[in-house]
Amino acid sequence: MKVRTTVVAAGTLVLCLAAAGCGPDGGGEGAGEKATASRAPASGSGTGSGATATPGAGSPPVPTPTSHGRTLTEAELEKVALATDEVPGYAIAPLEGTGERGTEEPEDEACRPITAIINGSPEPAPAAIVFRTATDTAEEGEDDRTVVTEILTSHPGGGAGELLRAVRDAVRDCAGGFRTTSEDGPTTYTGVRALPTAGAGQESFAYQVTGSLAGAEVPLVFHLVRTGSTVVTFYAADFLTARTPEVPAALLTAQAAKLP
Repeated sequence: MKVRTTVVAAGTLVLCLAAAGCGPDGGGEGAGEKATASRAPASGSGTGSGATATPGAGSPPVPTPTSHGRTLTEAELEKVALATDEVPGYAIAPLEGTGERGTEEPEDEACRPITAIINGSPEPAPAAIVFRTATDTAEEGEDDRTVVTEILTSHPGGGAGELLRAVRDAVRDCAGGFRTTSEDGPTTYTGVRALPTAGAGQESFAYQVTGSLAGAEVPLVFHLVRTGSTVVTFYAADFLTARTPEVPAALLTAQAAKLP
């Protein structure tokens, strides 16, 4: 089988990293079996509000604040989440196993916003949360299928904007890497850097966190898209190579278009 750039749902979201022990420093055997190939590149750079993110350049300019909008309920998040046939070539389904979240705690509090997302629990705590996976139907039966994970969260007041601001600051402050501890032991992330975004929604930000698996680099990529009080976090990882995985731009733009 040809090994290609991979995008993974990592078992049960990033819980595979933090709870099941198959991510950085966890050494679990399931990681390679769940690796999936990404053929569609993310597009362009910049955010929906005009701010840009340059890889390695730290935090981009903070966009001008916009209306918070109405805080969606869980039922409303379910309705605006992507569904099968809305993005050609991708099957959308609820993510299994989200009742148990990761337990990683950062040694440096400045890195907590990043760790919270790795745990599958973005901060500030949302009023409602919904999980989805998007799977490339053209790769049916392949071991390295494209599987992208989404977390949709709604935040009262200015919580959605606060989430993105906190993550931007953490990416800047934790660029040299950080360590965490959990019930499964310590984890080391060797570096953090901003990435170009697809410019979806009212505001967007992307970054890479690099961990390790059996001594090999494991790049984890996160794209955050905000519209009003809703934030969608897309997750991708590469357990087979050290190359930065890419979240298909079609998923980002299609999901952003459904947000009220």
